Amino acid sequence: MAQLGPSEIRAMTQACARVNGLNMAQGVCDTPTPAAVLDAAKQAIDRGINVYTRFDGLAELRQALAEKLARYNGIKADPEHDITVSAGATGSFHCTCLALLNPGDEVILFEPYYQYHISALLAVEAVPVIVKMRPPDWVFDLAEVERAMTSRTKALIVNSPGNPSGKVFQQHELEGLAEVARRHDLFVFTDEIYEYFLYDGRRHVSLATLPEMAERTITIGGYSKTFSVTGWRIGYSVAAERWAQPIGAMNDLLYVCAPAPLQMGVAAGIRQLPESFYGELARAYQRKRDRFCAALATAGLTPSIPQGAYYVLADVSRLPGTSGKARAMYMLEKTGVAGVPGEAFFSGPEGANFVRFSYAKTDADLDEACRRILRLTV
Repeated sequence: MAQLGPSEIRAMTQACARVNGLNMAQGVCDTPTPAAVLDAAKQAIDRGINVYTRFDGLAELRQALAEKLARYNGIKADPEHDITVSAGATGSFHCTCLALLNPGDEVILFEPYYQYHISALLAVEAVPVIVKMRPPDWVFDLAEVERAMTSRTKALIVNSPGNPSGKVFQQHELEGLAEVARRHDLFVFTDEIYEYFLYDGRRHVSLATLPEMAERTITIGGYSKTFSVTGWRIGYSVAAERWAQPIGAMNDLLYVCAPAPLQMGVAAGIRQLPESFYGELARAYQRKRDRFCAALATAGLTPSIPQGAYYVLADVSRLPGTSGKARAMYMLEKTGVAGVPGEAFFSGPEGANFVRFSYAKTDADLDEACRRILRLTV
């Protein structure tokens, strides 16, 4: 438990609230929720869909997910046996770790990493093993992945599009990792919650679609970000039935089920929203990315331009302080804009040079954040 203190993301959110600042630390996604999603959840409440669901989710949502997975991801999933709806993608990830990892198992993940992935591994007494990616495009060397392997390696984590880096893993990178996973008989846990947030014509590839990878890949996703319902906690995992069974058992133990009427809201969104919704979502967020990254660059805080998701790591090494936390607090005091210190995402000294910002904000708040950031212009 000593290793599992409060996350820096929440710590900076609280610090931001104390000064009534602009919270760009936590990916709360305060953009509007589609009306179809809200209406269906309200109707479900009125219709009395307010009791426990099956441990792996309502049939309506599992079926909608199976159709979406086939259509968008190219993943064939049996809604009766392969899909587990959970309390957000974070809940799905934690259930997967509990079900499939033993204490002492080593799990390879890429740095910069999502802090909650590390925390979930530590909570089940697994051992995170870091492979570093290099800015600004966050590339990695497959030979370093090979060197990280030991007899205790059990799984790889692939987060694409990535938090906090915004990295979208390319086809050849995924193929290389798939070959390693097959040869070493590893699980691959993929976090694909930002799958629709893709920029500059990029395409999302689910690793489970590569040859011989469906059996060993646990695909994790959710709709907190896509539908701007981060507080609803609706995520899911997709796995071969032999792995979905223990994952479902852990989900039942921890959460019993995800909120019933909110499952109906998400199911309606998947079924009713046109394909154009997702295209416009990506275009809108690319515009947000471009505006905010331009402000960072003008202020002398060089951004690593995200390829996907809605976070950006900015180089803040020119600001006063010897740590990312000190520099993030300096920014908060001078501008009222909160970001997350880089130490939350890096195991080494590199973290002191970065702050992560979320640009999942309304246009008005984003414009205000840009104005404030420019106060730091050299």
